[in-house]
Amino acid sequence: MTDRYAVFGHPVAHSKSPLIHAAFARQTGQDVSYEAILAPLDGFADSVAAFIAAGGRGANVTVPFKETAFKLAQRVSPRAERAGAVNTLSFNSDGILGDNTDGAGLVADLTRNLHCALGGKRILLLGAGGAARGVIEPLLDQQPSALVIANRTLSRAEELAERFGRGVSTATFEAADMPFDVVINATASSLAGELPPLSPRLFGANTLAYDMMYGRDTPFLDFARSHGGTTADGLGMLVEQAAEAFYLWRGVRPDTAPVIASLRQDRLEGEHPEGHKRLSASSPRGLRT
Repeated sequence: MTDRYAVFGHPVAHSKSPLIHAAFARQTGQDVSYEAILAPLDGFADSVAAFIAAGGRGANVTVPFKETAFKLAQRVSPRAERAGAVNTLSFNSDGILGDNTDGAGLVADLTRNLHCALGGKRILLLGAGGAARGVIEPLLDQQPSALVIANRTLSRAEELAERFGRGVSTATFEAADMPFDVVINATASSLAGELPPLSPRLFGANTLAYDMMYGRDTPFLDFARSHGGTTADGLGMLVEQAAEAFYLWRGVRPDTAPVIASLRQDRLEGEHPEGHKRLSASSPRGLRT
């Protein structure tokens, strides 16, 4: 029988995960199906339970349920435990296992696909929710010279800094007012078409501005670009974290490069914005969107 997997989110209609996992299944010869499930904001656990009862084998979790998924899981991996957030669930006779592949996906996209070495770099991480939690430790493992977490509510950023230690510092959005080498938007602002209150001083000719949102230009990317930064969206991260989840579920690691290239080409064929310089993913400056 075909093994069933899904992604849970709210919203979720925009998700490329079904396309990505279908491509992985074809590439690796795995007999799986994958769907997107819109879970009610107050009904995540019930939606997951119904999916398990219908034969579901595993699931990805996107906003706003990553911290809820952490609480739902009966066992969690060490990296999920440190993050306090889960984006990948596996269902078996031992119950629900939670893992977090976001950080591995982000670092793989930045370092391998965009050729952005993180060692010795000054990194600013915007946001202190589930998306941010999952990437802090993998970013620290790259040994940046500084990692600053900026958030609208300073206490939430301070909670994460205390959780991870290792020299992590904090600021409000408005107080982050100096140049960084890499600025990563892990807030939900781009989903709403909004821009956090950021200083233009964050960005310069040597700054990579990375939005975890994918598939569209965002106010964050537009703002960074207008102040001289190079920009990249989160499509590569999405594919890389999906590959990590696929490996956890199936024991087979798919090749991400052709999947990323196919999705990028689909977008280029569907959209032709003028005036946006695009750099190839093989360029050390990354990919403009």
